[in-house]
Amino acid sequence: MDRQQSRLAKWGFWIAVAALVVLAVCVIGNRTELIHFGIAVRGLAVAALIGLVAVIVSAAGIVRTLVSNRSGARFAIMGLVLGLVVAAPVVQAIVAGAQVPGIHDITTDLDNPPQFDAVVALRGEGTNPLDRAEPENLAELQRQAYPDIATIEVGAQPGKVFEAALETARAEGWDIVAFNPEAGLIEATATTRVMNFRDDVAIRVVEREGGAAVDIRSVSRVGISDLGANANRIRTFRDALKKNLAAG
Repeated sequence: MDRQQSRLAKWGFWIAVAALVVLAVCVIGNRTELIHFGIAVRGLAVAALIGLVAVIVSAAGIVRTLVSNRSGARFAIMGLVLGLVVAAPVVQAIVAGAQVPGIHDITTDLDNPPQFDAVVALRGEGTNPLDRAEPENLAELQRQAYPDIATIEVGAQPGKVFEAALETARAEGWDIVAFNPEAGLIEATATTRVMNFRDDVAIRVVEREGGAAVDIRSVSRVGISDLGANANRIRTFRDALKKNLAAG
């Protein structure tokens, strides 16, 4: 005689499936621009919440199958894993975002940040302004949160550094919008892999004390907080640039 299946196990699995569906709709909707980014971001939070519920219900289902003669352990395990897959990345992003200030414009030069020109026309209406006017204490917030973000000083000829910076930007997968070797300026757009968010980057290379100084600015097009993404992008570029110059 077949054992009766645990309802908790079954419900845990289908709740996890629902979480996955919500997640997929938000990601695909945002990437295809069918859903406004604000709705998509809130949808991700909802998907994570549903995923957490699935984890709890599935865990209870596993316990139920172990202490009773009911079947459904496989359903419960699949629900648990699927719920974690959906919830974990979103929860991780939320936790990381809670540890950084709600800013989205990060630069290595707080007194004279690199400026955008060609990128401006691509940002469109409804995007974040580039005047760094809000919040009023933006520079101080960045200084406190990211004390390691500073001008990159290298002992190499500026022209060589510019070529290395351009090569590094391309290697990072950024779309190069414009570059001017004479002025030492590069403008690019970086696109996130999952949600397809676009952040704009300006790089400036100038001669300084027999070497070169490189400044970078990374700005999110949408959203109040970047969850630390722009600072991480600058760090990644900085490390890759130094590696390229050392290899060259």
